[in-house]
Amino acid sequence: MSRMFGTDGVRGVANDYLTPTLAMQLGQAGAFVLTKGKDRKSTIMVGCDTRISCDMLASALMAGICSVGANAVYLGVLPTPAVAYLTRKYNADAGVVISASHNPMEFNGIKFFDGDGFKLPDEMEDEIEEIINEGMKSIKLPLGAGIGKIKYRSDACEEYINHTIKNVDIDLRGMKIVLDCAEGASYYASVTAIRELGAEVVALHINPTGTNINANCGSTHINELKQRVLLEKAHLGLAFDGDADRMLAVDELGNMVDGDQIMAIIGLHMKNQGKLKNDIIVATVMSNLGFFIMGKEQNINIEQTKVGDRYVLERMKEIGANLGGEQSGHIILLDENTTGDGLLSALHLLKVVVETKKPLSELAKVMTVLPQALVNAAVANDKKAHYLEFPEIAAAIEEINEKFAGNGRVLIRPSGTEPLIRVMIEGQDEEEINADANRLAKLIQSTIK
Repeated sequence: MSRMFGTDGVRGVANDYLTPTLAMQLGQAGAFVLTKGKDRKSTIMVGCDTRISCDMLASALMAGICSVGANAVYLGVLPTPAVAYLTRKYNADAGVVISASHNPMEFNGIKFFDGDGFKLPDEMEDEIEEIINEGMKSIKLPLGAGIGKIKYRSDACEEYINHTIKNVDIDLRGMKIVLDCAEGASYYASVTAIRELGAEVVALHINPTGTNINANCGSTHINELKQRVLLEKAHLGLAFDGDADRMLAVDELGNMVDGDQIMAIIGLHMKNQGKLKNDIIVATVMSNLGFFIMGKEQNINIEQTKVGDRYVLERMKEIGANLGGEQSGHIILLDENTTGDGLLSALHLLKVVVETKKPLSELAKVMTVLPQALVNAAVANDKKAHYLEFPEIAAAIEEINEKFAGNGRVLIRPSGTEPLIRVMIEGQDEEEINADANRLAKLIQSTIK
């Protein structure tokens, strides 16, 4: 049986894999694990993105939370980092976000934060999963006054906006910025915050219907933003994903600036100001080779983890780093929040532009991005971790590794949230690496059925 929790909580098609029954069980088991040993009635914060299935799943989840004697505070539509921040601010025992991030609208997910606003370690997720798999036998349900209650709050987003602006208070007057909010959780927070700081904002995809989240928009579909930045003659553009914990940028020339480049820009600025702790940035194995070259040139140590912002965070805490993230745009600024935060990283990027008086295109030259080819192979979910057990696949990977030795690299990894194996090849010749990546992905897909 495959593990229920992926790299970012429990995720699947709503009402298929992720049913109201499973949501209720996750509410029960999660609340039980995260609040056990407390000598008072515990409180759990709950927020969601704009998917049509969020109301259904939130209701079931909170029913589960209340059934084990904890109280739920429903915050409504809110960026994931806002839930992490408010959980910590109000000394709640845990936080839960209902979102499938960048995935299409039919998917949804449930991810937990502990009382300090950090994503759960594998061991705690395994404990929650074990309780569910055992049929909830270890949970004794309270009766009468022991049952929990639900409180509804409508001011949570304003609190998050105020917190973020307070931490990165910059003057954006005179700047024109295009925002793509992906019809997701950032549709109000990001637009409001950047306008309050004085910028002229051109806002795209801020009319969520429940069924249009991430639909050809946001950080995974950035072409429209590129075109609009050029059309508006804007200083830059910013694109968020569905739950607003990641952000990518577009410079004034219409070129994408990815998470590696954003970390390089922010990190070097922090280092020059003496604010980059231990001169370390934590990244993942997916980061571009150009990012590591930049680190050597600028005397910044780049630490690597496996893919997943939770693993980046774990390493940051271990070594005392305050900046880390992923190429995909999850940027963690640990002095100000405990998880990837699209709005916070956007404001830090804008702060560098303002303080250096340099356009984003010039700042992005801090690193050279080597060509990368990334191709997905659709495979059975229960077989995606076993790809090396197929001799023809192992041989093909070895052959490509030998071919690119010293001039590039091959990285194969199962997706943590989808039934996919991701094939990434990095090298000097874009046409060559694209051909090899597509050939290997086709082999994987045809072999693993």
